[in-house]
Amino acid sequence: MIDIEDLQTFVEVADAGGLTQAAKRLGLSKSVVSRRLARLESELGAQLMSRTTRGAALTEAGATFREYAARICSDLDLARETILPAGELRGRLRIAAPVSFGATHLAPLLADLARQHPLLQLHTAFSDHFVDVVNDGFDAAIRIGHLADSNLIARRIGPISGKLVASPAYIGTYGEPRTPDEIANHEAIFQHDETWRFMDGNTVVTVNPRGRFTANNGQALVAAAVAGLGITALPDFLTDDHVASGSLIPIMRNFPVQESGIYVVRPPGAHPPRKVRVLIEMLIEHFGGQSRS
Repeated sequence: MIDIEDLQTFVEVADAGGLTQAAKRLGLSKSVVSRRLARLESELGAQLMSRTTRGAALTEAGATFREYAARICSDLDLARETILPAGELRGRLRIAAPVSFGATHLAPLLADLARQHPLLQLHTAFSDHFVDVVNDGFDAAIRIGHLADSNLIARRIGPISGKLVASPAYIGTYGEPRTPDEIANHEAIFQHDETWRFMDGNTVVTVNPRGRFTANNGQALVAAAVAGLGITALPDFLTDDHVASGSLIPIMRNFPVQESGIYVVRPPGAHPPRKVRVLIEMLIEHFGGQSRS
């Protein structure tokens, strides 16, 4: 008979990429993790992990079985929470968030959530790479901006306002655009394949910027703008201090940047785990957002 702890351990090893990392996450010795994995493989009659000098990699059978095992573990967690809806949060909560926003605005809230729920394990990945929430095994991810269509469930937890800015040096040399059409005549600083949205009264005007400096991190874009490499459209939380100091200047204010949002996205399903519901409620309360499906 398959032991649920063996299943949970296997999922952790698969997600962590090795026994040592999984043992640290689980708070167990490496020998215990290895024993559980071996017991599961023996019960199934199949090798799930291929051990290497760099860690462990899923075999073809392991990659297939991982999806079933993760679903079983998730369903069991949901069943426990359904039986005890008012109980203490427990288990693991994996969250992905962008670096610039996550480290400054989200990390203190997650620390408070961990303090309130001592049995909850919070694993947060701060990265500006676009994560695959389902395939990468995250319970939820924080997204900033305008959401692309997907099968994920999204909740808006708050607004994000921004502005178009440039350095005094850039404006002194090249001037500034007065309308969205004039942006094509300027060097832009942006993330790859980014679309800028401006308001012309009640009409949204979209611009696909072009330039020679791109980055997947907001703070890197700010640094490039301060250095005078071009114009950029960024959230206020990234530029406010620089605007206050005069190192960046708001431009094209007759066409303000369209307000966007902060979202929590989660895998599809009508009944998210209680730990995810509590996370979303906490973030909505803090950021003052409204729910949106």
